[in-house]
Amino acid sequence: MSSILYTLGHSDHTLEAFLALLQRHRITAIADVRSAPYSRRHPQFNREPLQAALREAGVAYVFLGRACGARSDDPAALRDGQVDYERLARTPRFRDGVTRIAQGAQRYRLALLCAERDPMTCHRTILISRSLVEQGLPVEHILYDGTLEPHAETLCRLRAHLGLEHPDLFHTDAELEALAYRQQGERLAYRPDELHDAESNP
Repeated sequence: MSSILYTLGHSDHTLEAFLALLQRHRITAIADVRSAPYSRRHPQFNREPLQAALREAGVAYVFLGRACGARSDDPAALRDGQVDYERLARTPRFRDGVTRIAQGAQRYRLALLCAERDPMTCHRTILISRSLVEQGLPVEHILYDGTLEPHAETLCRLRAHLGLEHPDLFHTDAELEALAYRQQGERLAYRPDELHDAESNP
């Protein structure tokens, strides 16, 4: 079976277009990593109708939002009242979720599902894919138009966006990569004491 993990965001796709993307890339299982698997703007991606549609299409579904969602309620994942992705990545619940994903990718053509259109602006990339790539699992992001973007290319786009493209006297390439993850994680991170739209902080 597949030894590559895929990711995609449902964005504003119709259900038919979304299922076509899965068929195009022969995805056989979805791991839903949204903390709240519901969408006010796009109710076709609410957990129950989505799961039913996937079942009809022959695609397995598992909800992993509690383990791997961005809206962690684990106090160990917080710093100054905000979710800290690096702390979250060290929590037992998250590590267990990542282990399940890695194991699933050996049995299925597995895709992580979240809401964001661009993988660069989603925790599926900045948090989850980072952990899996560090464990040696290749990750490919399915973009809105259906093309594939290797995780390394997504990271290059992120570094360019943040002005962290080139090593310098004070920073190695690896240090700039870690800084890009950290800065983007801080931009995306959820504050439990604030009201957020579930689709902008999945």
